[in-house]
Amino acid sequence: MTTLPGVTAAERRSRLVRRHLLTAATRAASAQEVAHALTGLHATDPATVFLAAAARMRAPTVAAVDAALYDLPAGPGTEPDLARVRCMRRTMFVVPAPLARAVWHATAKSNDPHRADATAKLRETLGWDERRYADVERALLDALAVRGEATAAELAADVPDLREQFVVNPGKPYASRQRASAPVLGVLAAEGQVRRSRPAGSWTSAQFRWAPARPLPPLPAAEARAELARRYLAAFGPVTVDDLKWWTGWTLTATRAALAAVAAQAVEIDEGTGHVLPDDVDPLPATAPEAALLPGLDPTAMGWRHRDWYLDPAHTPELFDRNGNIGPTVWWDGRVIGAWSQAPDGHVRHHLLTDPGREARAAVEEAVGRLTAFLDGTRVTPCYRTPLERRLSDGRSR
Repeated sequence: MTTLPGVTAAERRSRLVRRHLLTAATRAASAQEVAHALTGLHATDPATVFLAAAARMRAPTVAAVDAALYDLPAGPGTEPDLARVRCMRRTMFVVPAPLARAVWHATAKSNDPHRADATAKLRETLGWDERRYADVERALLDALAVRGEATAAELAADVPDLREQFVVNPGKPYASRQRASAPVLGVLAAEGQVRRSRPAGSWTSAQFRWAPARPLPPLPAAEARAELARRYLAAFGPVTVDDLKWWTGWTLTATRAALAAVAAQAVEIDEGTGHVLPDDVDPLPATAPEAALLPGLDPTAMGWRHRDWYLDPAHTPELFDRNGNIGPTVWWDGRVIGAWSQAPDGHVRHHLLTDPGREARAAVEEAVGRLTAFLDGTRVTPCYRTPLERRLSDGRSR
């Protein structure tokens, strides 16, 4: 009987803090480096991108993260260093621009409906025939090419059909009216024909401008999945098959094929069999304990399906909403030990769910100071509110 190499929970936490840049010694110089280290940053909540990068940068500023997201490098036909892509589990991520091709072909195309199905459903909702829909799309792209970048409202001014309204979730208590511009732009963005540019408001705003995008070159799906699996294992390994399947949204067959394609090495972990890259079996040197304040939907907190080795299951009801989205968290030595929020006046409040000791409490206060300096008076309300975050915001911890 073959005995697999073992990776303890303590070793996994050591890998986590080192590879996810959660120590002073490993912090990055730029948001681009942060996204590269983590494969990508969750971007459903625009503030998460800034806060996740800031927690891992040596000298974070809003301007530096903004430049990585939106500034165009010199040269014709360039794109920003970071790309906002609808990909893993059909959610928004910000990924290094060179990785966008593999990420999109590995996930978005396989998870999203085929274009014919997506547009047919949208046409039915809008009451448009195929010709009208195609004409509106073409007019939108032409208007965007002329403007260079524009808000949805500006494009709707150029293309009157985009102002047409329809009911979202008809018959439901949460039904609402929406302009046609939103879903039409959503389809074009999912296809990589347009991209989100700078928000119309502050860095916390979800109201983006839009700009033309360069189509991503073709890449066979199996090759793309292998590349994404390789990047995920490098940042998050060891992982279980279930972790990779959940994180990507792949089928079990595709997940196993991707692991085989990168010759993943099986190891023994508390959850059973884990997988690492072939040259990543040996333990990493231990790191000194450090604290970090990470935002809601942070890629570290959301990086694994099985989380008991870094998060006490008893704390899950306090830290997650009903749909499985994690709120802002406090970390010490590779474990989640509490949550943080902001008071109405912007003051950062935190509550520890376990007593980590004097050294940890002092380190958490230092992390609060770093976050406060980065926020510089900006108040951030998470996109997904969790029980403990809400109570902290209201001035209650219990």
